[in-house]
Amino acid sequence: MFTRQLADVEKTDFFVDWGNGTSHRLLTQHDGMGFTICHTVVRAGSESRLQYRRHLEACYCISGSGEVEDMTGTVHRVEPGTIYVLDAHDDHFLRADGAGDMVLVSVFNPPLRGTEKHSLNGEGGSAY
Repeated sequence: MFTRQLADVEKTDFFVDWGNGTSHRLLTQHDGMGFTICHTVVRAGSESRLQYRRHLEACYCISGSGEVEDMTGTVHRVEPGTIYVLDAHDDHFLRADGAGDMVLVSVFNPPLRGTEKHSLNGEGGSAY
């Protein structure tokens, strides 16, 4: 058994600024649990095109609000109490409303190494 605090993660390489927000990688591949858990902050008013080609992801919103849009144009509202699940390596847009940051608990399978970062500059979005 072990515990880990957000403040402790911020002092490590497992605290990642991914461009339009931050990610505290609370559990990583190194921990041997078979999945990753992150405390993810999506900056207010931001839009990111993302895809996880090697990971499945589920995100549970704990504060703030926004939306996730798939590549067919279907938009799903995200607010506290909403989980969205990327169960097919879905290419998607993630947007946070302008009123404030959106905070998510993100779970990845298989686990992340923990230091991966998005590159949001390309036309096709960021993928890893």
